[in-house]
Amino acid sequence: MAISKIALLVIVALTSLCGLASASYRVGVGRADITGPPVEINFMGYANIKQVGRGIHTRVFARAFVVEDEDGNRVAFVSADAGMMGYGLKREVVKRLQARYGNIYHTDNVAISGTHTHGAPGGFLMHLLYDISILGFVPQTFEVMAQGIYLCIKRATDNLVDGRIFLSKRTVYDVNINRSPSSYLRNPAEERAQYAHDTDKQLTQLRFMDMENNLLGAFNWYAVHATSMNNTNKLVTSDNVGYAALVLEKEYNPNKMPGKGKFVGAFCSSNLGDVSPNIMGPKCSISGNECDLLTSRCPSGEGECFASGPGKDMFESTQILGNRLADAALGLINGRPADPDDKFYLNREVTGDVRFIHQFVDMPNYNGSTYNPLSRKIDKVRGCQPAMGYSFAAGTTDGPGAFSFEQGTTTDNAMWNFVRDFIAAPSQEDIACHAPKPILLATGRATFPYEWQPKIVSDQLLKIGDVIIAAVPCEFTTMAGRRLRNQIGAAASATGTDTEVIIAGLTNIYTSYTVTPEEYQAQRYEAASTIFGPHTHSIYMDVFERLTKAMMNNQTVEPGPSPPYMNDVMLSLNTGVLFDGHPINTDFGYVKSQPNKEYGINDTVKVTYISGNPRNNLFTEKTYFTVERKINEDRWKVAYTDASWETKMIWHRTNTILGFSELDIYWNISPQTLPGEYRIRHSGEYKYILGGKYPYEGLTHSFTVKED
Repeated sequence: MAISKIALLVIVALTSLCGLASASYRVGVGRADITGPPVEINFMGYANIKQVGRGIHTRVFARAFVVEDEDGNRVAFVSADAGMMGYGLKREVVKRLQARYGNIYHTDNVAISGTHTHGAPGGFLMHLLYDISILGFVPQTFEVMAQGIYLCIKRATDNLVDGRIFLSKRTVYDVNINRSPSSYLRNPAEERAQYAHDTDKQLTQLRFMDMENNLLGAFNWYAVHATSMNNTNKLVTSDNVGYAALVLEKEYNPNKMPGKGKFVGAFCSSNLGDVSPNIMGPKCSISGNECDLLTSRCPSGEGECFASGPGKDMFESTQILGNRLADAALGLINGRPADPDDKFYLNREVTGDVRFIHQFVDMPNYNGSTYNPLSRKIDKVRGCQPAMGYSFAAGTTDGPGAFSFEQGTTTDNAMWNFVRDFIAAPSQEDIACHAPKPILLATGRATFPYEWQPKIVSDQLLKIGDVIIAAVPCEFTTMAGRRLRNQIGAAASATGTDTEVIIAGLTNIYTSYTVTPEEYQAQRYEAASTIFGPHTHSIYMDVFERLTKAMMNNQTVEPGPSPPYMNDVMLSLNTGVLFDGHPINTDFGYVKSQPNKEYGINDTVKVTYISGNPRNNLFTEKTYFTVERKINEDRWKVAYTDASWETKMIWHRTNTILGFSELDIYWNISPQTLPGEYRIRHSGEYKYILGGKYPYEGLTHSFTVKED
């Protein structure tokens, strides 16, 4: 006898209320600190050699969920506050997991995605082009990320309980814009007519509950670049999506410090390739006039083409957008649509088994075919050797590039070709393969001192019930992601199962961008950074369709050729800490600048310490300082740490030869701050000139925060 959808919902609700629902899954969530060296190391994202870390605004974390079905099939997904993911790093994480759990975890069932913050230390990707602006490989960054990502999966595993999973969706406006709208318009009009916007506005959430209906975690996917903090920022930050995660976690971990507490909330990357958070749009930085639509350039004397907003500065913009995302996620958790007419609103339980499939693909040597739904024909596709186009050097409106490069460039230049050929010359086949992209860097032909960009990519699907997570190794643009979602959904539907498809961007290995074939012709930044040529997207469509069919039919595929092992050939120009010193008549931890006696709401406290180099000890899972509130004569309670949005830590050298340095700590007293007596404690380590590292501590005088 058929059961109506309404009746089924009533049954689910009643069994939930009566505690009679049966567990379909074991679920667990976990979080760990992955904050790398906060000073003297370049950040990954903008490729700006001047963006060298000077301290911390917020710590960065890795957040994981693990799901296991009744047959013991298990998957692990990680969202890490990082620019992207490198396969060498994933390989190391899997190695550590297998050392503890055997073959429960492996390449096929572990997916690690980066949030795409541009404000965290780099040097972990192990391909020269991506590490060159970081001055090479940074072992300290690699180690803290490998251990932290392993640890968040371990914690999720240790926390496994019988539970249920719910899928929710809603529309969220005023968070993103398309930064390459002229490229988007290259897509067929009939295809664009299917969508109301040139970016995806849907937030998709997976919510994890135990059998007593306690909320364990919520993972949210939304397409937006984590670039509210621009390329002038030099403080470690998780940016807009990271701030959203902190807000969400604070709601369900009351009275806990950031990064602490059982509930885990994450905001994960999706098809964000052409999507900017700077919703006031691009303007010429000096004149304030509109930039050229096609080239994103400004007339001489009017400055650079820079996008910003919605706040008065990058900190306020980060906070505004993060709050909008967090509010949307909270609405889904609480089961309330923001708009009753939201046609994308969805809230239902996830049911079905767990499956996974993975394959390495040699992109330059790929030859295949894919069905083109627009032309209704079979297209032959092939990959190219990796290469970056001229418009890559132009940067984006989120972070303009250098020299006189312009977006939309389809012709080359003899001088730059000479420079290119000195590094590595493309073959005539390469030039023809990438057309109309003029090749600025023939990265696929460059071999010194090691591989510049990946040639073998990681393609992966995780199926949790009727939800499929497509783990893509790059930044898909809006329409590229839409087509892939539709392709995977159609392939699954053809096997008799309707699914919800989630694009998880920047996962497992990083290969820059993927645009549609039509967008490729425009050769803006995203197209110039589509490294395997004009058929890149078509290849992914072909591969993921094949993987979907195999997974849905419980078939296996060949693993494909593994990426090369390069750990033993890494080079770095980064130097370690030689030694620390301090001025005469002071010591490490000495408070050079004490706080005032009294502050009010919205005031900023600033204190300065004589310090060692923060790279001596990253204080992983700890903090470089605490803001403490007096409870009674014998007890002080930590109110804020270096992971708190309200604080900033800025380090600077005062004498390079003698190794002197100072640490400034700022605390902005928010309206939520309780009045009372406070003090600030700094912990650090210094490196002795004759060897060894030694801890120190400094404590300010107490001061009063008065009532508003």
